[in-house]
Amino acid sequence: MEERARQADNLTGIARCRLNFALAKAYDDLGRYDEAFACLREANALKRERIVYDESRMLGSFDQIRKIFDQRLLAREQSGDSSSLPVFIVGMPRSGTTLIEQVLASHPAVYGAGELADINALVDNLPGIGGNAFRYPEDAATLTGDQLRALGQAYVERQRQRAPNAQRATDKMPANFLFLGLIHLALPNACIIHVCRDPRDTCLSCYSKLFAAEQNFTYELGELGRYYRKYAELMAHWRDVLPEGRVLEISYEDVVADLEASARRIVDHCGLAWHPNCIAFHEARRPVRTASASQVRQPIYRTSEGRWRSYQEHLGPLFAALGDLVGHDTASLSATNERRALADRSDSEAIL
Repeated sequence: MEERARQADNLTGIARCRLNFALAKAYDDLGRYDEAFACLREANALKRERIVYDESRMLGSFDQIRKIFDQRLLAREQSGDSSSLPVFIVGMPRSGTTLIEQVLASHPAVYGAGELADINALVDNLPGIGGNAFRYPEDAATLTGDQLRALGQAYVERQRQRAPNAQRATDKMPANFLFLGLIHLALPNACIIHVCRDPRDTCLSCYSKLFAAEQNFTYELGELGRYYRKYAELMAHWRDVLPEGRVLEISYEDVVADLEASARRIVDHCGLAWHPNCIAFHEARRPVRTASASQVRQPIYRTSEGRWRSYQEHLGPLFAALGDLVGHDTASLSATNERRALADRSDSEAIL
């Protein structure tokens, strides 16, 4: 790869982009972090100049969602489909959603459907006002009870076709966090799991990937950090306006620290009896079609935690965009590390 990189003038822009992402991964594996980041910087710049990303429009849509889906709208009498089949696993890309789905889909009563575009597609087909195309979120408040029920039924029918005998069927499209208010109205008995991870690790992992499905906010550190902030604001809004306990919050770091305790919380939230398969998730043979496919074939490991520290001198624009989210998370991370240190010390004493 280094030899090819020295002949980069003979490569197309997208070929150089892919080569740099691949080299960055190799350098990271070797602990050559400065060289890895130099490749990441070039790879992301090459990708960014080839896409169209309207940051102002994107971030403005988050504010619109918060404005439209207020407590009054979400307190409407429940009229959606009553099925308890759907399980939505949401969060930022690279936050651990694939891991959580793999844990849950290892349960014999659960079908893991992967990342589905169903909600987005069904919303696009909703009727708009005056014969116009439906606008999300602006037109959401105009939906009738019958329309919400039909939306929920259409989603459940799609999942039931995939999983005719399952008690639960997962959908781990991370960006469904944009639709949680609508999901609550259309599918009031659906389970919702929000997976969160240290924002620095989450964003660095996003920045390290050339996504198969476009994640256009991930190729510039400032844009990535600003997107994360809006995501965090929206999730805080959902916590405020949705009924208490409606969304189960799962920390990636907590899953790594104590897999069984976290898995039991997840299974319980989905109304299922505990099954030991859930902590042997890496043995499951179901197909996984995300950037985390290789990771979820392995037992739990901790090498992804705190990865940002190896790159911190290069991440200034990201930290500036994240602002106080970095400081807040640092305290949380320190507390987690302290708990782990005590646990490790206890294990050592027991062995001695």
